[in-house]
Amino acid sequence: MRNGLAHVFAPRATGSLVLTENEHGLLEDIRAFLETLIPRNSPYAHQLNAHSHLRSLLFPPDKTLPLVDGVVELRNWQSLIFVETDVDPRKRTLIVQVIGQ
Repeated sequence: MRNGLAHVFAPRATGSLVLTENEHGLLEDIRAFLETLIPRNSPYAHQLNAHSHLRSLLFPPDKTLPLVDGVVELRNWQSLIFVETDVDPRKRTLIVQVIGQ
């Protein structure tokens, strides 16, 4: 495949994909932002992991990326990052579909 689109999908309710800089400080800022906006220990009706589901509402479960000359076109500092919002790490699978020529 030389040119086209790569579509990446996270098929679970509490996992999301974001395009951002993969830098330790920024990733910590994202964690702190999510905790401030949707705290883990609030009195939710869905007691087990409501915060996980609410956090995943902020980010889409998929991204479509351009494929140019056989390479996914990301610019400086861009990385595709999986965001785990659930209470425990889980084994995850991503579905990747590539279309083009």
